[in-house]
Amino acid sequence: MEKRERLGSRMGFILLSAGCAIGCGNVWKFPWMCGQNGGGAFVLIYLLFLALLGLPVVTMEFAIGRAAQASPVRMYQKLQKKGQKWHIHGYISLIGNIALMAFYSVVSGWLIYYFVRFISGRTDSLSFSGMISDARINVFYLFITLFIAFFVLCFKIQGGLERVTKYMMTILMGLIFILAIRSLTLSKAAEGVSFYLIPDFSKITGDVVVAAMNQAFFTISVGMGSMAIFGSYIDKERSLLGESVSVITLDTFVALMAGLIIFPACFTYNVEVTAGPSLLFDTMATVFTNMKGGRWWGTLFFLFMVFAAMSTVLAVCENILAMVREITGWNRKRGCVVCGIVVFGLALTTALGFSVLHFQPFAKGTTWLDFWDFIVSANILPIGSLIIAMFCCSRFGWGFDNFLAEANAGKGIKLKHWMKPIFKYIVPVAIIFIYIYGLITFTWN
Repeated sequence: MEKRERLGSRMGFILLSAGCAIGCGNVWKFPWMCGQNGGGAFVLIYLLFLALLGLPVVTMEFAIGRAAQASPVRMYQKLQKKGQKWHIHGYISLIGNIALMAFYSVVSGWLIYYFVRFISGRTDSLSFSGMISDARINVFYLFITLFIAFFVLCFKIQGGLERVTKYMMTILMGLIFILAIRSLTLSKAAEGVSFYLIPDFSKITGDVVVAAMNQAFFTISVGMGSMAIFGSYIDKERSLLGESVSVITLDTFVALMAGLIIFPACFTYNVEVTAGPSLLFDTMATVFTNMKGGRWWGTLFFLFMVFAAMSTVLAVCENILAMVREITGWNRKRGCVVCGIVVFGLALTTALGFSVLHFQPFAKGTTWLDFWDFIVSANILPIGSLIIAMFCCSRFGWGFDNFLAEANAGKGIKLKHWMKPIFKYIVPVAIIFIYIYGLITFTWN
């Protein structure tokens, strides 16, 4: 296999890592979670947990990847002691990334479909339920999503993924500013902003705290080796805590701005903020239908959503490709063809799950999407993050001193020894709590 590729710049690394984290979790899930959990109080707790949990785990993933200069299927073998079995998690990471794309690529296709309908002005009969129950729409837009992703990945990382992500993230930032400014000029914008950013401490309950902790933890896509792979593409010029701060700041900024776009619009047009998962599709489509110039504002909004989702699709597909290539020794083009076919085949379960492939894994009304999401969000992400934390901080793994030396190599913010209890005890305990609580409260039937 050829020499490991390198990202061309620090900005490319930050935008690529942030792009992996920025996605439907920020611009779809975060606003409706916020709407259902009391607005500003949820945002405050979310930010606290992001700093306490997100920052340490992202730093640990970056460190393992950069130290090993390999993807998850090979990085543990390079760092673990002889006879240890940490590397099993590498193969679980590969399964997790594929399972994520088995439903995420379909959701991304939905966003492309809404964008196409708005830009063409065909919004009269647009409905979320009508879209997901149409097998042809689902399969066609799934194919478009994966074709774009693996076509980009056919090229070397600097000329393909890094270049496209830079353009996409730059446009995404421009769109988010334009949409936020427009939303803040609406008649009841002040009420929306007040609900969103001013905490009402009376609304803080145990469920709100756990929901905020869950969202903070899952928004940055840690636990499946995503960040480790991007860490393996960089040198030791910068320390990793500072890079993690940059990535998480960018990720959080997009999530917060998404709320500034959605909540003023909801209050102005008397749309229920507690609508849940349909908040983005049916609810925002209704807002734009009633807004002056709504066709074009809707087009810009769903273009922004497409870029947010596709940044994650590209990054996760690169993770899958990198791991498969390390196992097989294939070149990029062959790897892209095989990985694209496999992911498309699995994602068909989700694409057809609302029409012809009926499967009800849990409670009444659940589908293949819920099955794949349960595999990833409820299991692989938290368990993987726990394994990474234990590997970095335990003497039975890589060890905290080795992790500290790697994380602090280069210029920038340094980790201190007094932080060790946060990494070694607080993070694992919080992850275990999230995992157990998630299983206890999960709607099984």
